[in-house]
Amino acid sequence: MTETTPPEDDFELPIAGFQGTPEEIERQWFEKVYKGRGDSMAQLTWRAILMGSLLGGVLSVTNLYIGLKSGWCFGVAITACILSYSFWTSLHRIGLVRSPMTILENNCMQSAASSAGYSTGGTLISAFAAYLMLSPNEPLSLQFTLGWVFFLAVLGVTMAIPMKRQMVNIEQLRFPSGIAAAETLRALHTHGEKGIRSARALGIAGLLAAVNQFWKEGLGLIHSSMDRFAGDEVFKRFNNALFGQAWINRTVKFDWDIIFIAAGALTGLRTSASMLLGGTLCWAVFIPILQHQGIAPSDMDPKDAFKTLVQWSLWGGVSCMITSGLLSVVFQWRSAIRAVGSLGKLFSRDNARKIDPIDAIEVPTSWFIAGQLFGWAGLAWMAHATFGMPVWQSTVAVLLTFFLALVACRVTGETDTTPIGAMGKVTQLIFGALSPRNMTVNLMSANITAGAASSAADLLTDLKSGYLLGANPRKQFLAQFAGIFTGTIVTVLCFRVLVPDASVLEGDKFPAPSAQTWKAVAVALSNGIESLEPVKVWSIAIGGLLGLILPIFCKVFPKQEKWIPSAAGIGLAWTFPWFNSFQFFLGALMAYGWEKKSPKQSSEFLFPVASGIIAGGSLMAVVLIFWANGPQLLRQLFQH
Repeated sequence: MTETTPPEDDFELPIAGFQGTPEEIERQWFEKVYKGRGDSMAQLTWRAILMGSLLGGVLSVTNLYIGLKSGWCFGVAITACILSYSFWTSLHRIGLVRSPMTILENNCMQSAASSAGYSTGGTLISAFAAYLMLSPNEPLSLQFTLGWVFFLAVLGVTMAIPMKRQMVNIEQLRFPSGIAAAETLRALHTHGEKGIRSARALGIAGLLAAVNQFWKEGLGLIHSSMDRFAGDEVFKRFNNALFGQAWINRTVKFDWDIIFIAAGALTGLRTSASMLLGGTLCWAVFIPILQHQGIAPSDMDPKDAFKTLVQWSLWGGVSCMITSGLLSVVFQWRSAIRAVGSLGKLFSRDNARKIDPIDAIEVPTSWFIAGQLFGWAGLAWMAHATFGMPVWQSTVAVLLTFFLALVACRVTGETDTTPIGAMGKVTQLIFGALSPRNMTVNLMSANITAGAASSAADLLTDLKSGYLLGANPRKQFLAQFAGIFTGTIVTVLCFRVLVPDASVLEGDKFPAPSAQTWKAVAVALSNGIESLEPVKVWSIAIGGLLGLILPIFCKVFPKQEKWIPSAAGIGLAWTFPWFNSFQFFLGALMAYGWEKKSPKQSSEFLFPVASGIIAGGSLMAVVLIFWANGPQLLRQLFQH
C-alpha cells in the first residue's frame, strides 16, 4: 500500500462533466483527471484504512441513534474528511508523523468511513427493529445479527461495482453529497489562492451551520429553561399559529434545517421543484381527499401522524420511481449490452489482448460476481436455517436487488436522497404475493433487497467523490470493503445495547419511524396482496404510469427537458414529509438566484458554502447527540 506522494496543487473539479460517446467521456476523464493524480499519489494506505474504520465506527453509532429517533441518517463522509484532515495535519505539525494525508488518502479514508456508516446500520433501524416488534418473544441471536449484517453489506458494496461505471462515469449523475465531499477535500488540501478562499468560505459556512444547529436543538442542554428559545420550539409555535394541527399532521409546515437547504442547492432547481410539486400534490391534495372521504384517519396522535399517513402515500411514489428508473435503463440499452458483453471477457482466453488502461483501474466484473455469490450464499443459508425460508426465495430477493439498485442509485444520483424505505416496500409487496401470510419472510426478503440496494446507492456517492478527484476506483473499492468489518461489529453491538427488547421501541425514546413503516406493511400484507385497499392499487397503477410518461416526454422533447418534472423527484416526495420537499426547493431557488445575480461568484463559492453547511450542521448534530446521551450510552455499554 506504499505509493509516491507528489505535491498537491490547485485543480478544478470536473463537476460539469465531459461530452461525447461513453468511450470518449471515459477517455477524457482518464487523460484530464486521473493522470498525474490517481496514478502517482498515495491513496490506499494503512493509516487511511485504520482512520476511516475508526471514524466510521464512531459515526455509525450516531447514525444508528438518529435513525432510531427520526428514521433519517446523516452522511458521514464530509464529517470524516474534516476530522481526519484536522487530526493528521495536527500530528504532522507537532512532528509525530512525517506527512499529513494526501487528498486521495483522505478520499480512501472517507470511503472506509462511509462504508462502515452506510452499509451496516440501515437494516438494523428498519427490518430488524420491525422484526423485534412483531416477534418480541423470539429475539435474533448476536451471531445471526452479525452474520446477516455482514453478508448484506458485502452484497451492497459489490452491487455498486456495475452501477458506478454507468451512472458515475458515463451518465455523470450529480450525487450532490459526493460533490460536496470532493469540494470539501479540495478546499482543505489546496494551497493556492482560490483554494484558500474556498477553504475560508467552507469554514465560515460550517461555523454558521454549527451555530444554527445548536440554536435549533442544543439550547436545552445548557438549561431546560432555554428550550423555549430553541429553533425547534420557535418553529413549533409559529406553525401552530399559521397552519393548525390538521395541516401539521399532514407535514405541511415550515422547518429550518439548513442541511436539507444546502442539499437542495446542490441538487438543482428542476429536481427540487419536482419534489415540491410532488410533495404538494401528495400532502396538500391527495391526503386531505382521503381524510375527507374517511379512507385515511384524521384524528391521530401528532407523533404518529406521518408514519400513519405515509402508508397511504408511499405506494404511488414508489411505483413512480420504479418505472421511471427501469425505463431509464431501457433508454441506455447500448450500455446494458456492453455490460453484458463484459461478462464474456471473464472467460476469454485471449490473454495477449491489449488491456484498456481504464479497465485496468476499474473494479473488475469478477469481483462483482464473486461478492454477489458470497453474499447470496451466506444470506440464503442463514435465512433457511433460522426462518425456514426456501433458497429460491432468497435467490429471488437477491435478483430483485439488482433491479431495485438501479432505481435507488438513480434516485440518489438525482436527488441526493436514498429511498431505502421505498425499496423495501417493493419487495414486501412482491413477497406478499409469493409468500402470503408470512410476515417474517416478507420482512427479511425485503431486508435483503432494500439493504443491499440502498447501501450500493449510498456508496456511489463516495465513488463520485473519487471520480471528481481522480482516484483509482479499484483502490477506493477496497477501502469501502474494509469499512464493512468495523461497521458490522460496532453497529450490531450498539444496537443491542440501545434496543435490548421491543419495549424500547414502543415509547418516545426510540419511535423508529422506518421500522414502524416496515411493520405496518408486513401486517397489511399478512393476508396476501389482494388485501390491499383499492386506493393503494390505483396509486400503484397511476404512479407507475406517470413514471413512464415523464421520461418519455424528456426523450421526445429534449430541448424542453428542464421544464418537464423529474419522475424521481416527484416519486420521492410521496415518501417523505412536505417540509423536506420545501427545504430542498428553497435551497435550489437560492442557488439559482445567486447564479443569476453573480455567476462568477456562485461558480466559485456555491459548492464550498453548501459543503460547509452540510459539514458544520452534521458535526454539531453529532456533538449534541454525544453531549446529551454520551454518559448514558457509556453506562449501558459497560453494563452489557
